[in-house]
Amino acid sequence: MNRRGRTSSPGLGRQVRTLLTRLQNLRAPTAPDAPALSLRDPWPGDPSRGARLVRGELDYAGAVLAMPAGIFATAGATPLLRAHALGFTWLRDLRALGTDAARARARALVSDFMDTSRADAAANAPDVLGARLASWLGHYDFFAASADDDFRQRLMSRLVQDARRLAATLPPEYLDQRALTALKGLAAAAIAMGEHVPYLPRVLKFLPAELERQFLADGCHAERSPAAHLAALQDLTELRALLQAAGTPPPPELRGAIERAAAALRSLRHGDGGLALFNGSKEDLPSLIDLVLAQTGRARGALAPLGASGLYRIAVAKSILIMDAGCPPPPGLDRLAHAGTLGFEFSCGKERLVVNCGAAPALAGEWAAALRGTAAHSTLTLGDVSSAEILETGGLGRRPTQVHAHRQNLAGMHWLEANHNGWHELFGAIHHRRLGLSESGEELQGEDLIEAPVPQPFAIRFHLHPNVTASLQQDDETVLLRTPSGLGFRLRAEGAVPKLEESVYFGQAEPRRAEQILLPGHQDGPQHIKWTITRI
Repeated sequence: MNRRGRTSSPGLGRQVRTLLTRLQNLRAPTAPDAPALSLRDPWPGDPSRGARLVRGELDYAGAVLAMPAGIFATAGATPLLRAHALGFTWLRDLRALGTDAARARARALVSDFMDTSRADAAANAPDVLGARLASWLGHYDFFAASADDDFRQRLMSRLVQDARRLAATLPPEYLDQRALTALKGLAAAAIAMGEHVPYLPRVLKFLPAELERQFLADGCHAERSPAAHLAALQDLTELRALLQAAGTPPPPELRGAIERAAAALRSLRHGDGGLALFNGSKEDLPSLIDLVLAQTGRARGALAPLGASGLYRIAVAKSILIMDAGCPPPPGLDRLAHAGTLGFEFSCGKERLVVNCGAAPALAGEWAAALRGTAAHSTLTLGDVSSAEILETGGLGRRPTQVHAHRQNLAGMHWLEANHNGWHELFGAIHHRRLGLSESGEELQGEDLIEAPVPQPFAIRFHLHPNVTASLQQDDETVLLRTPSGLGFRLRAEGAVPKLEESVYFGQAEPRRAEQILLPGHQDGPQHIKWTITRI
């Protein structure tokens, strides 16, 4: 039994249901001529990505997959990219493009998929099934309503088969956000084709326990990732809308989870409206976040104090400090987790100053792993080793098991003190970090202390947003920072001489060159570094 209260292997009941579903689908399934209830995907697409799809390229999470006309192939793609391709959520990009070519492309790819994918295990994963069911039904009017009878009959038959297959997998084995996608997809199928897919009671049976597992006491999603949190809240609002469309009262657990998650989402934003970059997140479009919050009915309201998740936020005047001072998510929830413990981000107004490097989870090769490492975060790296072990198969191996954090106001400063034991197994070391934001929001003070029996070389990094320019002054002890609007900041350190080095930023749609400030530490030098970032 894992920490979140679910066994990791499928039970006998699921195996029996899956076998019965396969036998049932051997017969020609009875299927409606069209959905009984018209559904519409509520989220905006990206017409530029739609145009790339028409040209045969799928762009997602830092990677590009070639999808030439007439062939639906995902061979060689990373698992995350394959899941996205096979889940068809990109149909909203073609809908946003809105041309006849986009509609024809959507129809051709759906047809190719139905012709070639029956034995593809990735296509039949519960979250992929759920995403595809919701996407096909949510875009039916766009790509299928005007198609010929043969296409529509094949589509409706496949929808019924996929819904039966998905129902047989419940409760989903996933502990992370993908379980919510599976439930949402089955709910969409049951509501749009209830006579043929009578599975809504199964969704309602498993939903309350899933909500309890998925969300922490402060409303933050258990993956501790702003991106996963946003996706989970999108699934919840879709679920509620589906139930309302069917005339079924949403369970109180769903209403409460949406309200708490909306408050938490507001706490995970910077002043520009985008997300903080922790555990696989990108900035994401503020307009999408605004829409999600509007769909929750809680576009405005109080912020959530994220103590249970350890993603602490201090906002003073126009300055916002967000710090990861919690344990990494446990196995089963750490698929995309980063080794960024005690990393922080700092913004002033609508401009980001200090950031983490972002993520490219769908990208193959070394970049995806490098962006998950400690060196890609604005924190301390000890002995050139990440604070958690990044596994090639996903998730984390060795990791901090004890992270302590304390927040207090003292002498006109808002302080956050934290420490973690991520390097204790290797070096017997504890990293202590203390961050303080002044009442004016114009000065950020920091201290980093390493407690270890044998000192190790270390580096404290401040990754800068690519819009920030940095210059090392002639005294070699001061770095001046300038934002596009003309705001100026000065970074100084005690116990280390700052250096400027190249960095890279994957927080937006395309990777960008950036800079980082490095405070190097040596085995025979001070193990206690103080630094300040002051507005000038």
